Amino acid sequence: MSKSAIVIGAGIVGLATAKSLAEKGYKVTVFERNGKAVSASIRNFGMVWPVGQPYGHLYERALRSRAAWKQVCDESGIWYNPCGSLLSAYHNDELDAIREFTDKESTLRPIKLLTKEKTLNISPATNPDGLLGALWSETEIIVDPRQAIAEMPAYLQSKYDITFHFNRAVNRIEYPKVYSGKNIYEADQIFICNGAEFETLYPEVFAESGITKCKLQMLRTVPQPGGWNTGPALSAGLTLTHYGAFQNLTSLAALNERYNRDMPEYVKWGIHVMISQNQLTEVTIGDSHEYGLVFDPFDREYINRLILDYLKTFVTLKDFSIGQTWNGIYPKLKGKTEFVSRPESGVTIINGLSGAGMTLSFGLAEEVVGQL
Repeated sequence: MSKSAIVIGAGIVGLATAKSLAEKGYKVTVFERNGKAVSASIRNFGMVWPVGQPYGHLYERALRSRAAWKQVCDESGIWYNPCGSLLSAYHNDELDAIREFTDKESTLRPIKLLTKEKTLNISPATNPDGLLGALWSETEIIVDPRQAIAEMPAYLQSKYDITFHFNRAVNRIEYPKVYSGKNIYEADQIFICNGAEFETLYPEVFAESGITKCKLQMLRTVPQPGGWNTGPALSAGLTLTHYGAFQNLTSLAALNERYNRDMPEYVKWGIHVMISQNQLTEVTIGDSHEYGLVFDPFDREYINRLILDYLKTFVTLKDFSIGQTWNGIYPKLKGKTEFVSRPESGVTIINGLSGAGMTLSFGLAEEVVGQL
């Protein structure tokens, strides 16, 4: 008899888990409370960003996720751009950090310290004023999360015979039963991959997990004129303070000291600035980080202005006109990269990827499913 699995949530974690289960021979059914995924999985840059992960297990997980993204996109026709990334330096302390990073890890991953001239050759959108050099990494991929997350279910259904139930919320689990209103379903394995909403299914587990939530603000420009392309994903010095790959750099202390002294509002709101460009040539810009369990639902124009002010120090766009702004909320487990819990036999919660869902979900799902 074939094995069965139910996945709750059709965001990137749920889709990645469904794919891994199907590849292990499970008959998979996915439940999504909305007509399509509308939360954190579509409210991000669409960056698969291995360079930000510390070398070792997490970096290898990111590379496996990258390979899975390429497979899915190549087979489904979902747009993607294997464009790499540039992290530009405009201050000597930023250049020192990049130099230290490349000295330590250029033999471990495909990265280089580029001169100003070589940086400008790779990206016409990099601001040349004051540019000292940049960190180049070739591993990064950009997808359009709105397109990718919306179109992936049809691909998974076609290739793996995965069944999707949209507009069907799960309100209770009593293994092996899953309740959705008056309907009852059963499976050998149940996976809960619905972000912070898992607190309604296992409130005690959520309360004891240490998970908090992070609200971020993001913006997107109108399409760039004439199909103008910015090149790779772009970021600058503030990003060095945000990702685990850079946290052990000795030169980071001087960088943090300057940011705390000269840019306290950026530190207060957890702002670091990156851009990605989609197939329509719209440029996605962000982001900020506010932590807590309940947030003001309204965006702060002040934060968006800080983001755009810093953006213009390292990026020159043909058109900075903003077409959309929004916020997203994702679960955050401080000090850890994921929360995997088995509250009862046959039930697994996968959560708390802390903003790296696009980069890590496929690899994490392979690991968790592989342990069954």
